[in-house]
Amino acid sequence: MIALRFYRIYDIGREVNLDWLEKELAASFVTARTRFRRVKPKSIIIEIPPLMLWMEPVLVEKDGRTFDFKVVARIYDVGAISVCFVYERTDADLAVLEDTALLFAGQEGLSDFFLSYLRTLGEILKPHIKDFALNPDFFEDYTIHVTDRLDDAIDPVVLLTGERTAISSQMREEILKNTQSYTVDDRAILSWDAALLCNPEYPADLIDLIEYANVQVLELRYYDRELTRQMEKMYDDIALADRLPWFRRTRHYHGIMADLMETNAEFSEIIEKIDNLIKVTEDIYYARVYATVLKVIRSNQWSESVSRKIEVIRENYSMLSDEVRIQHSHFLEWVIIVLIALEFGFAIWEYFIR
Repeated sequence: MIALRFYRIYDIGREVNLDWLEKELAASFVTARTRFRRVKPKSIIIEIPPLMLWMEPVLVEKDGRTFDFKVVARIYDVGAISVCFVYERTDADLAVLEDTALLFAGQEGLSDFFLSYLRTLGEILKPHIKDFALNPDFFEDYTIHVTDRLDDAIDPVVLLTGERTAISSQMREEILKNTQSYTVDDRAILSWDAALLCNPEYPADLIDLIEYANVQVLELRYYDRELTRQMEKMYDDIALADRLPWFRRTRHYHGIMADLMETNAEFSEIIEKIDNLIKVTEDIYYARVYATVLKVIRSNQWSESVSRKIEVIRENYSMLSDEVRIQHSHFLEWVIIVLIALEFGFAIWEYFIR
């Protein structure tokens, strides 16, 4: 048995109420919720399992050959959708896996099909999701190769790099170092944009774990970009306020602070939800696989970038708060000075009147 799974994951702008969406779509589409099969119920915790839609299969012609792909979409409550093209052969050998993987290396030849299904999904989901927004050019892609046995006839480096070339020993070691196994008969070789799973039983749970990790990274990338936009707007607003007279400046500072407080609360809540998208607790092997995938696809890099930007927003809020407090103190000082001057003035006036 061999299988190839080509993923592209997109952001749709807003969080999604999946319970409500499932009821809305159930009448017209075959839907289901993702469930892990081979683990104890408490080993992997998913607060809100994604909603799965089975799409119409598609025939793809490439180099005079025709490939029959199943197409599956998943909608995540954090505001992401995953589109997966699945090619499976129960009777094929490993040579077919390698040839097919090289034929579609880098998901070559599939972009137009992804866009077509993305438009279809947009038409399905837009009426049911408030503020639905989809950028087809912003996505996370990943490829998973699956086989039911280990065999020296297949070179995992060829599959993971998508090319037959003389790879150096250092590069080969770098590619293969992120390998996990539970028994002597299975392997999970994980790379930054592809994975090879060798398992006598179909590794559905591992496949789902890898997809979850990619969804997490996609969402972190999306909100990192959104935070950059918010910071640019923040600096522009502060620069504009600094050019205003002092009596108007304070009012603008208050407006900026209100926006920063709202941004900080909103993004902090969203990022916490993304970080807790899935929790692998009691299953050591699955926890190691999930942690390895997050490491190789650089989840920490995006998470740290988002955290830094949220911290910058908090610091700017604090500085503006201090500035408003100082200006308020100065205003009160001038009020006191004016009152004292008036008191002296009245005293002098009364003295001369007498």
